Amino acid sequence: MSELSVEHLLGIKYLKPNDIDVIFKTADHFKEVINRPIKKVPSLRDITIANLFFENSTRTKLSFELAEKRLSADVINFSAGQSSVKKGETLIDTVNNILAMKVDIVVMRHGNVGAGVFLSKHVDAKIINAGDGTHEHPTQALLDSYSIREKLGTVKGKKIVIIGDILHSRVALSNIFALQLQGAQVKVCGPTTLIPKHIASLGVTVETNLKKALEWCDVANVLRVQHERMDIKYFPSTREYTQLYGINQEILDNLGKKLVIMHPGPINRGVEITSDVADSNDSIILNQVENGVAVRMAVIYLLAQQIKR
Repeated sequence: MSELSVEHLLGIKYLKPNDIDVIFKTADHFKEVINRPIKKVPSLRDITIANLFFENSTRTKLSFELAEKRLSADVINFSAGQSSVKKGETLIDTVNNILAMKVDIVVMRHGNVGAGVFLSKHVDAKIINAGDGTHEHPTQALLDSYSIREKLGTVKGKKIVIIGDILHSRVALSNIFALQLQGAQVKVCGPTTLIPKHIASLGVTVETNLKKALEWCDVANVLRVQHERMDIKYFPSTREYTQLYGINQEILDNLGKKLVIMHPGPINRGVEITSDVADSNDSIILNQVENGVAVRMAVIYLLAQQIKR
């Protein structure tokens, strides 16, 4: 099995196209494993992994934890809400204390942009970025691309529109990098207040009209509005947002073509997407969840292969 060109998974922007191929081929193998009656493999029996979540997370944390346990790693869970961080302990102190317990891999979600990069320069462990501020969320982008590949056969040449709160979304940025690395065309769609000013410099086009965006694309990746990251009002009301950018079955029926619908979750049902769309045959939202475990198993396994014993 080929190796990764990187020592950590800090962001998609550090990866090469071959890295994505290696991760996906490894994930194919693990997807087959997790669909067996016995879902565990002894691959990482001697590896200890710490999950450090300085921000709340349910789905990502559970997905990583399940991936680690499927690989038979020893797992330590650390939630900053119940920790010494509240008493003023620094990030490096916290991590060094955990590393003193002989941890090999750290999976970290942090509110500050670049926290993973900072950590990788100061501690002797493999770092996997599980989301840093509004910057990147690489494993989410990988599982999204993997899910598109599984559904459509390839990502290359496909047209993908990312809809919603692009401004506050680390998922959007990682997806843009990952999709372009694989030769897809990317468009973003949402209110102008939720589209970053210089996004065109990343080679994506901007569309503020939802109908036009949907007519153009093969895949619609719908993001939730991140109210918790908003310190001002970016649009008049949730109702107005839904009227302009919410996807319902009637809109899709009027397109006269099939679309693949994705959502990284958690879904605000009835806001950015209705239940009938989320639960339809065109939706691959639950496939994304299942693929998340296989892709994270692949990333953890590949990084663990680089650890010198």
